[in-house]
Formats: sequence, structure tokens, C-alpha cells
Amino acid sequence: MSNTPTPQRPNIIFIVADDLGFADLGCYGGRDAKFGKVSPVLDQLAAKGLKFTQGYANSPVCSPTRFALMTARYQYRLRGGADEPINSKSKGSTVLGLPPEHPSLPSLLKASGYRTALIGKWHLGYPPHFSPIKSGYEEFFGPMSGGVDYFTHASNNGTHDLYTNEEEKHEDGYLTDLISHKAVDFVERMAPGAAQGTPFFLSLHYTAPHWPWETREDHALAAEVKDNLFHLHGGNIHTYHRMIHHMDEGIGWVVEALQKTGQLDNTLIVFTSDNGGERFSDNWPLVGGKMDLTEGGIRVPWIAHWPAVIAPGGTSTQHCMTMDWSATMVELAGAKAHDDLPFDGVSMLPVLRDAQHQFDRPLYWRMNHRGQRALRMGDYKYLRVDGNDYLFNIPADERERANLGGRQAERLQAMRAAWEAWDATVPAIPEDATVSLGYSVKDMPQR
Repeated sequence: MSNTPTPQRPNIIFIVADDLGFADLGCYGGRDAKFGKVSPVLDQLAAKGLKFTQGYANSPVCSPTRFALMTARYQYRLRGGADEPINSKSKGSTVLGLPPEHPSLPSLLKASGYRTALIGKWHLGYPPHFSPIKSGYEEFFGPMSGGVDYFTHASNNGTHDLYTNEEEKHEDGYLTDLISHKAVDFVERMAPGAAQGTPFFLSLHYTAPHWPWETREDHALAAEVKDNLFHLHGGNIHTYHRMIHHMDEGIGWVVEALQKTGQLDNTLIVFTSDNGGERFSDNWPLVGGKMDLTEGGIRVPWIAHWPAVIAPGGTSTQHCMTMDWSATMVELAGAKAHDDLPFDGVSMLPVLRDAQHQFDRPLYWRMNHRGQRALRMGDYKYLRVDGNDYLFNIPADERERANLGGRQAERLQAMRAAWEAWDATVPAIPEDATVSLGYSVKDMPQR
């Protein structure tokens, strides 16, 4: 590992897309759209930075991953992380959210001198008991719930859900663009301080390309989907590509603002998705998607760009998951975990400094939905779905079609035992934990 000192602590921008599939971006093998390249800005960040091909989300569904992102710990350690996902019926709950007293990525960075903001989706509980402002963010703009209409900014239960800090805020505009413009404004306001040695941390959490399937031009669809934002009768890959492109364009505006203010070189930009793709995603060569512990539900793009430290054009096969990046950011800030709440996440800083650096990183998952469990350890993955146990060699069989459990019974047994030993270290799934499925095989055939 290189000991090259960094001139000062970096600004950090943690960009999270919503329900983006593994191969939806050009740099991950995605096809071009009818209009051309879907993600030219992100492709460029990957080309000038580091791309991870074996990176995962902490969960195949949104709010559990966000608990892990905020705490750098397995989401199963907090009650709210057991719901798959938190739904709008939880409004008023005192337990389904990120407890304000729990140390968080923004609170740890804020305490070590960073300016902090969340622009975009929160999905970790509702005021008055929970909010980004209560968990370490100085500024917040975005929706509190899991999904909102891009134009009315109303959630699935029909209530308006767009906030500035803890106050409801009505603002006209396409949500992806509103989020991008607010992010540019934050960067421009923070840049003078950053130049003087006060770095900033921006969580930029888009709702794109999550349903409803609306591009900038689809204002008229808002009335059509207001009673069911799952938008089961609509959408297509063309709309979906355009939604990703709108987000990519906004990320370009943020990169431009960093360039103009002289902050790009010493800003770590990390991009990912909260889980695998949904119905219009491209997950090739993976199988499954959102809500599944097959690779398509949890393996996601991870791009890191930081010109001062990361050599351009790198690709890493290091295994990692969401909470590892949170641990990385805490280390970069010169902060650390509280003694009684140690991180499960592991810092990726050695890999950022040297793309060839590798270390063993077993990754564990558990889902109430379909009784799923998974463990990725080295080349192998142990998986249980609907009571069936499987063993796959992932580099040889990324589509998880060749079950080796019968031929390598000892390895399967050892990995199952390892998973069960890990499971004993986290709380059991509570009886009242909910699984919220927006649609079933009645709405569309299974993958």
C-alpha cells in the first residue's frame, strides 16, 4: 500500500442511484439507447477512475441498504433494517427509522469538521422521530419515503413528500433535475470553505431510475399514476434509458461545478445503486433483480473517482459492499467508529490507492422474503431460496445456473455453517417485520 500523503482531507460525494441494474451503464456493458449513449458522464468517471466488477449492495431492496450505508454496519442490527422495505404505513412509527442517537456516516463526518448535506432520497423513517437533520446532515432536500412521483412529488399513499430540512417544501420541476440543481448549488456554496481547508460531504441520492416511469417530458403521466406509483401498466426500456440519462446529465453538472471551483482533484466521487435492477433493467450476465439474493439483486456498479489519489483506468475485482464504502469515508475524514458500535464495513482505501490490492472479504446477506440467505466467500457463493440450498462458483458461472452443491457437498456444508455462525451474531428477524411487494406474477411473468 502506498504511503503517499494526500494534501488535505478530500471532499466526498456519495452518489446512489435507485434500482439501477448491473449492466445499465455503458461502462458495465450496457447497450446504447435509441438516442445514443445512456451514461456518458458516468462512463467517463469510470474511465478516469476505478471500476469495481465484484461490488455489492447490502440488500436487494432500498431501505435496508440505506441503513447499512448510514451506519457502516449490517442493517440487521437495527429494527428498521428488518422491514423489506420500510413503507409509507410506517409514518408515525417510533422504531422504523434510523435512531438519531446512533452514530452515522454524516454525524461522524460532521463531528470531524465536514459540512454535510443529503440531497435526494432518505427512506429511513419519518419526522418527527426520524430525519436526515437528526442524523448528522446540516442540510436536506428530497423525499422522506421510498418512491415519489417525479412531478407531483407525492408518495404512493398520495401525500406530498418533498422536504427542505424538516419542513414540507412545494417546488415545481422534474425531481431528478431538482436534485441535480440543488447539488450544484451545495458544491458552489461549499467550495470556498473547501479551498480554505473545510471539506464537504454530499450524499446525492437520486430516485432515478425508480418507478414511476417518467422522463422530463412525461408530466401528463402524473395524473395517470397517482393512485398506483408502481405504474404497472406503463414504462419501457426507452423511457428507462432516458431516466438514467437525465440522472447522468445532472451528475455531469455536479462534476462541472467541481471543476469550475477547483475542487475536482481532491473530491472522492463514489457512485453505486442501492440494489439490483427492477423490471426494465439490464443485469446481464446476472440473473434476478430487486428482492433477490441471486447476483442480479445485489451486484451493482461501483465507480470511484478521485484524481489526487486514484490512478485512471483501473478495474478492481475486490469484493465489497455498501457499508465498506461508508467505513472508507469515515477513515478518510480521520474519524472512527464508536467503541460500542464497531463497524462491520471494511475500508477500501488500500484499493483506491492501488487497484491491484486484494484482501479476503466474506459478504453475508439475509432476507425475510422467500427465506433467502447468501454468503460470498472467495470464488464461491452459498445461496438459499425457498428452502433450497445452492453452491455456485461465481467467476465460472455468474448466472448461477450450475449448482455444485451435490459435487462439492463438504464446501456447501462448510459455507452453510459459516453463514449460520454469522447469523447468530445479528438479531433474529422480528415477528412483525414486513415484506412489501408492489406486484406479483399476476402483474407480469416471473424472470
